[in-house]
Amino acid sequence: MNLLARLNAWERLMRLDKPIGILLLAWPTLWALWVSGGGKPSAFIVWIFMLGTVLMRSAGCVINDYADRNFDGHVERTKNRPLATGEVGTREALLLAAGLALFAFILILPLHRLVILLSFAALFLAASYPFTKRFFAIPQAYLGIAFGFGIPMAYAAQLYTVPMEAWLLLAANVFWAVAYDTEYAMVDREDDLKIGIRTSAITFGRFDVAAVMACYAITLALLALYGRLEGLRGPYYVGLAIAAGIAVYHWTLIRDRDRARCFRAFLHNNWLGAAVFAGIVADYALR
Repeated sequence: MNLLARLNAWERLMRLDKPIGILLLAWPTLWALWVSGGGKPSAFIVWIFMLGTVLMRSAGCVINDYADRNFDGHVERTKNRPLATGEVGTREALLLAAGLALFAFILILPLHRLVILLSFAALFLAASYPFTKRFFAIPQAYLGIAFGFGIPMAYAAQLYTVPMEAWLLLAANVFWAVAYDTEYAMVDREDDLKIGIRTSAITFGRFDVAAVMACYAITLALLALYGRLEGLRGPYYVGLAIAAGIAVYHWTLIRDRDRARCFRAFLHNNWLGAAVFAGIVADYALR
């Protein structure tokens, strides 16, 4: 395999050609950075966290495919992934994941020591999540913690502490992740049943749509409580109202359980995260 082909395989392994995961990881981190920074977060810290988001999501994708390398070939949507096809070897994949994680760790070294301590928990969560699909009934909840751990780290980077509000925001992210990743899991439900992987879509069964909408409702309720505790004002709640409208739109997409429409709903969660962020930015900008 020549260099260009190798880089292309790495790009697909890290899912850089599919940035939705980066966006879903970035939005809650940006929420926390803006609020903990009083609407004026350090540009240097934002840069570190955004680059770190790309690196850690990429590393997480590599570990995920390593963990699922014996399953992906049996799933229509994942059968052409580089590890499943043999384009990338297992040792090569592990070295790539380690290199990405190391680079992400080097990035945070200038930050407060609490951020560095929290990064070890973040690394453990990212590395262990793919294996939870073997035994957790709702591994999406674990994903929500992993995808939201940038929240306490963002607070630690700017306030040198992690207040209760940060953990509340993390809880909101957990329910959001269960909502959007259940939509994602609804796409692969039949394949996952065949190969024995556990997902929330399988656990919720015929109540999957109701569970997704309940998780959206809890997410928005927790975000509203978070806004109250952090002293956020009208523009923030306008953002939440828009996010609620987006959640209702997702119901129209998933209610018939059509695979393509469920996947479309999953992808559309980018706009829900953006709506919340826009509300936060507008709140501080208009003060």
